[in-house]
Amino acid sequence: MSIEEQVQLLADRAAISDVLHRYATGLDMRDFALLRSIFTDEIEMDYSSIGMKPGRMMADDWVESARVLFAGFDATQHLSANHVHVIRGDEATCTSYMRAEHFVLNSEGENYYTMGGCYTNRLIRTPDGWKLCGVTLTVTWNRGNRHVLRLAARRGRERLGLA
Repeated sequence: MSIEEQVQLLADRAAISDVLHRYATGLDMRDFALLRSIFTDEIEMDYSSIGMKPGRMMADDWVESARVLFAGFDATQHLSANHVHVIRGDEATCTSYMRAEHFVLNSEGENYYTMGGCYTNRLIRTPDGWKLCGVTLTVTWNRGNRHVLRLAARRGRERLGLA
């Protein structure tokens, strides 16, 4: 591999990891313009490991559903680590460990729900840089009060006047 190819590989790896970091930051900072900026227009999302129906959808719809859900949390923190990149020209897969903390003050049990596992992220290179076109979440462990997710969804709809 030439020095130019090595530099390009390092630049691609950094850019791909940056997309994953912006995913977490967009969610946790409630910056949904940032979150939307990391996706292609149409995406394939598989969160079946937490009970969501997998499928293709418009990124705008995914981001809007995240906006509603996250309006109901008191706080969240998403961490992404151990990125393993496989880059094939203008397509890439990045597998990463994840840990997601979700907090809702409530009187129905613990105030938190934590998930751990991994993401399999599929990306393509676009004129605007690397973009996510598909994400599979595989939760391998959890702890706390899973009801926090339902509480957040309900509170988010109420806070945004959608209930």
